[in-house]
Amino acid sequence: HSIHGAIQESEHIFIRHGLEEKAQELTDIAVFEMGFGTGLNALLSLVFAEKQNKNIYYFTIEAFPIEKALVEKLNFTEKLKLSNELSRCFTEFHSLPWNSKTQIMVNFCFEKQHVFFENLNLPCDFYDLVYFDAFNPDLQPELWTESVFLKLYQSMKKGGILMTYSAKGKVKRALKIAGFQLKSLPGPIGKREITQAIKM
Repeated sequence: HSIHGAIQESEHIFIRHGLEEKAQELTDIAVFEMGFGTGLNALLSLVFAEKQNKNIYYFTIEAFPIEKALVEKLNFTEKLKLSNELSRCFTEFHSLPWNSKTQIMVNFCFEKQHVFFENLNLPCDFYDLVYFDAFNPDLQPELWTESVFLKLYQSMKKGGILMTYSAKGKVKRALKIAGFQLKSLPGPIGKREITQAIKM
């Protein structure tokens, strides 16, 4: 979908209903992202950290990294009218080696792993926020299961928020079985609703 649409959607789902909510109570925020993809969510989180003066530890995984040629075509930084420094950070998100951790800016630590979720070890009670941005449940049903959500639930702190763009019945059921309390929120333009899952 369009670059503009992608930015609006990510801002609405992951930043407004995820990061902004956690930032009201925390200065240091640990984020886990399921599906690094284009790096847009990481970029928007970095911009937020800089503007709001928050410290973010950002850990993201990707099983199928996008091609370099596509990365070079992404004009998120122009669309967002970012400073040279923030634009450099976006390039670094993609150029940094996989399975490494880097202090991208003073208040933004970035770690990415090229790994399948089932092979990933996550710490317990650690993450404040999860961006669940996996491919559509119809395309990758194995990522939208109780066991996946339970593993995420265990990795999150009490009060932690998991945000996803999906409001499908089976996704909500799996989240509930994993222990989350759910809120249906209005979606961005073109989506009826999105799901916020909270670890109580």
